[in-house]
Amino acid sequence: MIPGVEALLWGVAALMITAVLAVTLSRRSTATGLIYLITLAVCGFLLGIALWCLVLRPTDVTSTTLPVGLPWIGAHFRLDALSAFFLVVVNLGGALSSLYGLGYGRHESAPHRVLPFFPAFLAGMNLVVMADDAFTFLLSWEFMSLASWALVIAHHREPANTRAGYIYLVMASFGTLALLLAFGLLAGPAGNYTFEVMRASSPPAPLIATIVLILMLLGAGSKAGLVPLHVWLPLAHPAAPSHVSALMSGVMTKVAVYGFIRVLFDLLGPPTWWSSVVVLVLGSATAVLGILYALMESDLKRLLAYSTIENIGIIFVSLGLALAFQANGMGWPAALALTAALFHALNHSFFKSLLFFGAGAVLSATGERNMEKLGGLIHRMPVTSFVFLVGCVAISALPPFNGFASEWLIFQAILLSPDLPQWGLKVLVPAAGGMLALSAALVAACFVKAFGITFLGRPRSEAVDRAHEVDRYSLTAMAALAALCLLAGILPGFVIDGLSPVTQALIGGRMPTQISQPWLSIVPIAESRSSYNGLLVFVFITISASIAVYVIHRFASHELRRGPAWGCGFPDMPPDAQYTATSFAQPIRRVFGTFAFRAKETVKMTPPGDISPARLDVETHDVIWEALYDPITGWLEYATLKLNRLQFLTIRRYLTLVFGSLVTLLLVVALWL
Repeated sequence: MIPGVEALLWGVAALMITAVLAVTLSRRSTATGLIYLITLAVCGFLLGIALWCLVLRPTDVTSTTLPVGLPWIGAHFRLDALSAFFLVVVNLGGALSSLYGLGYGRHESAPHRVLPFFPAFLAGMNLVVMADDAFTFLLSWEFMSLASWALVIAHHREPANTRAGYIYLVMASFGTLALLLAFGLLAGPAGNYTFEVMRASSPPAPLIATIVLILMLLGAGSKAGLVPLHVWLPLAHPAAPSHVSALMSGVMTKVAVYGFIRVLFDLLGPPTWWSSVVVLVLGSATAVLGILYALMESDLKRLLAYSTIENIGIIFVSLGLALAFQANGMGWPAALALTAALFHALNHSFFKSLLFFGAGAVLSATGERNMEKLGGLIHRMPVTSFVFLVGCVAISALPPFNGFASEWLIFQAILLSPDLPQWGLKVLVPAAGGMLALSAALVAACFVKAFGITFLGRPRSEAVDRAHEVDRYSLTAMAALAALCLLAGILPGFVIDGLSPVTQALIGGRMPTQISQPWLSIVPIAESRSSYNGLLVFVFITISASIAVYVIHRFASHELRRGPAWGCGFPDMPPDAQYTATSFAQPIRRVFGTFAFRAKETVKMTPPGDISPARLDVETHDVIWEALYDPITGWLEYATLKLNRLQFLTIRRYLTLVFGSLVTLLLVVALWL
């Protein structure tokens, strides 16, 4: 028997049972290990089925209907190449987060607030990816959102976490409303809520398609973190436990990307070229603003959360390119752009989970996530420092790691834009490419700061002096992700070929077969145009670095002299005199901060003879929050205060209000008919 959607649903049922079991056992000392061990086994089972279907049965489509949900409709579930790929992302992240939780969970102060919702969160994400009708999709989406919200407010006694949970819940509700309206328009007046019927229906009118695109950008984009709908993400991801942050940032945002791809590339019909313009603009703006916000941060987990926004922008730029090429009937470039988007989604789940695991290890060892109080951890946590460095190099898109491979594919797709017939796209796509190039440079600076301030230099606090390496479960999970970052970078052809069934099913095209290329090179279109070989680059870097190390130690080590570091005439500079995260970002803040953050620096210099210290105050503003969300909050508060008077009316006024509402409703119905 070939495993399919039924076996996956049994795995989801096992996760739900695990959640119920966690409720009964969560206050026992053995509960943490047991629950995470079960979720590790179940996610491994689901991962195996998804890989089997994606690699060995890529063209098979299995579906089933359960007698639950809406009457006479039921709950429809489907497994195809697209859902199989995202099930791999979800369950690989779930399995490694469970492995990490076996060690990290021992430090959890309130395990009864985490354990029941962790498997439920995983179950919700699996159900979203398998759902094959609008009702099941929305129900699973809300279940996923509520389970993750409960994990965000697990440490609810901290006011910042409560605020983060509130904003997350409001934005999640707004996103679900937008998705509900989008599926309502796709279903039409006949109410055909199954994806199969939507897929077989004639394409909607241009106006309806435009509204659906906007609603999907609002619904899926708010969950993914598109600017300006990103405001919940840098609040919620740091508030959650670190292995949950890895799931939310590395996996849940990809479930939102899945929803966008499912509707735009599968259910909505052929795209128009101008629909890609909106996606390209939002994606490129998200990429640049996300990394600029990350550069300004000194909180390690908030920095990583903002970095997620930047990577979501990169993915949406590539999806916008795929829409543009597909609208113009350019099959191979569309397949290249879509493959690059999916590849980067997979890569981001690898290195962002690794980085959040590393941040969690630092938090467990020191109790700090403020980089201004860290430093020197490379001597106390050498393994964590090494794997975190791998994650920093991968997210900075440096070869031979995986981030470079996927971003290189995106730039190869951008280089094909001169073949597009529309002049608007001929101008916009290179501009988006320039924005991505700028964000790539800023990412490198950002993660030089993140690694250097956190792990290098001298300790800035006593907590760092007491730090030690974390448990073996956490280290194993981080090492596995670091290995995946390297393997996907030096052998990207296997990943690209694994994604070809997805692009074939969605746009009717695929990239050339990569495994058959000499020396395991990857060739996006044709070898005469461009190619890349991650394995040879890895071998070259390894050999050249080894030779450099040998030459230095063989011929220069005996010439080495040791002495005190120069400190402007002071014999022993204190750790406070080191570069900080704020000072590291100062040049970039002065270049971009005026328009992006309305940054303002105030310098107070003491007069001659005054021994009091000088002072530099930096003031930054969240322009999007202040320009968009603050006015909305004010309007809502004003409206609720005015409407609050309704509960103090007399009976005569209540009857008058009811009568007036009834007359108005009847008039509307009469005019409508």
